[in-house]
Amino acid sequence: MKKRLLLLAAMLVGSFMSAQTVQEGIVTMGPSYGNQVYFKFGTSGTTNAYPHSSWDLAFYRKSAFSFATRVNDAKGVEVYQASNTISNWASIDVSQVANWTRLYNSDIEWTKGAFDFGTATYGWGEYNPANHHVTAAIIFVLKYPNGTYRKFKIDDFFSGYTFTYSTWNAGTSTWSADQTKVVANSANPNNIFNYFSLETDAAVIAEPASTDWDLIFTKFTTDYPMGGSTTKYQVTGALHHPDVKVAKNVEPGGVMNTSNLNFAAAINTIGYDWKAFTGTAYTIDGSKAYYVKLLNGTVYRVVFTTFEGSSTGVIKFNYQDVTSALGTESFEDKIAFGIYPNPSLDKKINLIYDVKDNMDANSKVRIYSMTGAKVFETAIDNTQGFYSRELDLSALGSGIYMLNLESGNQTITKKVILK
Repeated sequence: MKKRLLLLAAMLVGSFMSAQTVQEGIVTMGPSYGNQVYFKFGTSGTTNAYPHSSWDLAFYRKSAFSFATRVNDAKGVEVYQASNTISNWASIDVSQVANWTRLYNSDIEWTKGAFDFGTATYGWGEYNPANHHVTAAIIFVLKYPNGTYRKFKIDDFFSGYTFTYSTWNAGTSTWSADQTKVVANSANPNNIFNYFSLETDAAVIAEPASTDWDLIFTKFTTDYPMGGSTTKYQVTGALHHPDVKVAKNVEPGGVMNTSNLNFAAAINTIGYDWKAFTGTAYTIDGSKAYYVKLLNGTVYRVVFTTFEGSSTGVIKFNYQDVTSALGTESFEDKIAFGIYPNPSLDKKINLIYDVKDNMDANSKVRIYSMTGAKVFETAIDNTQGFYSRELDLSALGSGIYMLNLESGNQTITKKVILK
């Protein structure tokens, strides 16, 4: 078995030489990290920037049956659970803030916002069987860096959010008149979240279309190691799109090594710890590489090179399409496979695969165009053994394709380039 895998690796060495050109990504968050910047991989490395100051709340809008509400902690807004009795709405007293429970956004998954960690069954609300809505059960208070307080409750969720808020007047020690607003899931259909500013009493756009970003560079709150334990602390770094997975790899000397990548869905896998503050400047850990796997199977290798800090908010990194250089992949330790040459000059590729145990399920190779159309399919052996098989793809036009090896409900995807 070991000899076969070594042979498989040796036959694929050429693939590592075919990785695409290294490109530089540049993100500018601005002084004091004033912007959240979205980055999309590709030839141009597209960025979209939105000021942190423009919004307070983000409402997940991609499902009529799933909800999440995040607070803009990058703006410094704090969320507290003030009461689990809605009838206390009129009597909320901001002098009691020290007795309230502070809540935080998850930095692991997008669909767990600060309000979703309240003590009600659904965080902020309870299910109403009469109308199948979720209705308010928790009163929250938002505290702003300038000392402003706003009380807030989500009155109703049903394909959108109805919420009420009012602002504390410190001079008169009274609450302003209630403002009730509706944010429908149907608004901004290409986005993941809808955004609202309580300061301007208006809905705002604070993210590009879901298809137009892979990473967001922002400030976020995380569990930060301190004094032998962890504490909640605001950091600056990168979170990734919910359809993206990332493998974090330590590569001494910056030498690419894709032999043991473990892709994770946690949105903070890149996070913040690729840099360190020396007291006067930031240093970059060049041994840390991040493999970013997009929904279509493309994988980019990312290595950070520059972090200028709060003076400019400039972040630089090198990125490279390494999809064709990933060599051998396997699932459940049952099949390992690779393809070569890649790119193919004559539109013929060799599929090398090692079936370690007999497979009950049928195994197939399917090839798709970049538009998602299936252009080739063939069955492969699923009995134990080591195989080498040539695939003649001369009927296909020159270009980039995605090759899927599928066995049962398991799939491995590789990019194939035909010249």
